[in-house]
Amino acid sequence: MADAQGDDLAESLQSLFTNVSSMVKSELQGTNNQMDLLEKMNVRVAAEYDDLGDVAAGLRVFAEQMKLKSGGFDEFVGQMDAIEKQVSEFEAVVSVLERYVSVLESNIRA
Repeated sequence: MADAQGDDLAESLQSLFTNVSSMVKSELQGTNNQMDLLEKMNVRVAAEYDDLGDVAAGLRVFAEQMKLKSGGFDEFVGQMDAIEKQVSEFEAVVSVLERYVSVLESNIRA
């Protein structure tokens, strides 16, 4: 009878160790799967950042080209400022002439 109880105990312990081993193996496999997923996500994010780096480099080149093109407009902007100043001076002269003509008209009528 002691042998039968010992065999039952041995079988129970063997079953316990087998089940614990299966549980630990499953936990490790789950952790391994999570690590694989994390690695794949990191690879994907790295690829996205590479793409964004390419876009940023393209935008930098575009901005430099626009800066060079806008530099050619500086001369024209200076010319437009000079024209605007001349127009303002011309308007001032016209205003003075209008007042003078109004005074002359008043004197002629008087």
